[in-house]
Amino acid sequence: MSNSTHDIPGRPVKRVVIAGGGTAGWMAAAAISKVLGGTLDITLVESEEIGTVGVGEATVPTLQSFHQMIGINEQEFMAAVQGTIKLGISFENWLDIGDRYVHSFNTTSNDQRTAGFQHFWLRGRKECVASGYEDYCLELKAALADRFAHLPRSGMNYAYHMDASLYAKFLRQMSERHGARRMEGKIADVVMDAESGDIAALKMEDGTSIEGDFFIDCTGFRALLIGKTLGVGFEDWSHWLVNDSALATQTTAVRDAVPYTRAIAWTAGWQWRIPLQHRVGNGIVYASRFTTDEDARAHFLSTIEGEVIKQPWPVRFQPGRRERCWEKNCVALGLAGSFVEPLESTTIHLIQRGITHLLQNFPQVVTPGAIAQYNAQLDSELQHVRDFVVLHYALSNRRDTPYWEYMANMELPPSLQHRIDLFRETGNVFHVPGELFGANSWVQVMMGQGVLPKRYHPTADVLSPDDLKRFLDGIRHDVLANVQRMPAHMDYLRSYCPAPKP
Repeated sequence: MSNSTHDIPGRPVKRVVIAGGGTAGWMAAAAISKVLGGTLDITLVESEEIGTVGVGEATVPTLQSFHQMIGINEQEFMAAVQGTIKLGISFENWLDIGDRYVHSFNTTSNDQRTAGFQHFWLRGRKECVASGYEDYCLELKAALADRFAHLPRSGMNYAYHMDASLYAKFLRQMSERHGARRMEGKIADVVMDAESGDIAALKMEDGTSIEGDFFIDCTGFRALLIGKTLGVGFEDWSHWLVNDSALATQTTAVRDAVPYTRAIAWTAGWQWRIPLQHRVGNGIVYASRFTTDEDARAHFLSTIEGEVIKQPWPVRFQPGRRERCWEKNCVALGLAGSFVEPLESTTIHLIQRGITHLLQNFPQVVTPGAIAQYNAQLDSELQHVRDFVVLHYALSNRRDTPYWEYMANMELPPSLQHRIDLFRETGNVFHVPGELFGANSWVQVMMGQGVLPKRYHPTADVLSPDDLKRFLDGIRHDVLANVQRMPAHMDYLRSYCPAPKP
């Protein structure tokens, strides 16, 4: 039997059209042109007149693997986007007003085969030989000490703060070097193939027609291709994620950047502060049913630091996901496919995962099997991210406003309730291999939000009391010694990747 592609029914995919630029569009263009550019004609269509949402400038560590896949040099990237290091997120006023904990990117590599590190820490705490959990997390301890360095054998797990608009420009240059073409203009209409129901072309306002075999929708919340044209419905998650509005702005830096993002809860939402080399990204996320735009703006402007570079711009959004992110010959990336508020900086990660899954399933021709596989993978990852974000609200002790009262009484997704109950009763973390947030992320957030397990795994009792103390003391000593050897975060970055001159 022949394996020729001529034996496969359908139109061969040779022309890829990306509708929309921004972070999603240029990440897709960079990855596809790098990996498959020699076999495809790639066109990205965007308009300078259409702005991007641009509220997220923080990432998670998986961006490193994306950069490795497409051959990005870290120093060049950091200098181009005026980036800083992110070791985690400082959550302030979440459990209670005045409380603070840090969700770091630590992996606690000292896990045993049958039990995670938290079980040994829990026994140590019971026997009064364990100090605070942060003393055993390298990234957390370094974040609190404002220190960073690259360690041998990838000994530090970190992400980035970056200027998203500069990142898109950086990726555009890379994409064009690998053969992708950019076309300026607004999309006036989407032309359908009458026989198949596939998208056949984008008709531009100037009358130009851009034909393609495969289309990627990066048109943001408009979802021009996947939603408006192909009619794929949207699953609303606003009963769990009630925030629907944001204001974002940029301010001058008043101090050196710290290696973590700040997420500061307030009466009807939360604020972010993301320090870059040259400025600070600020935003406030809130629920319009619990506060007014005027009150949110007034609170926001009264709390930001530094001189305002750009007046706050509003963003309206609906949390949720497309019922299918791949429909016919179209894949939706970024805001066109889903939106989970940026509390854990997952927006760019979800774009990255969509691109990675697309490359893994990239079709010679579009087939139902590839579509089903892609959608199943994305559905699972989106649910995981949704549950992790909802977790922060679900475990708060705050009852000081109607907003936090709502959080205390909302019914949780069964998948999330199971994770909470399991940890509370046993100290175990339900974790599926490949999920973004590892066991230690769930441990840090659940304990940071006040959930202390009733029990620990019996493996922790195998160690004698002296051996347990030596085990815990050894980890704590190694963490402290590594942190003390590190320079200040910005001192390190100034030598590693100096910011380009304005």
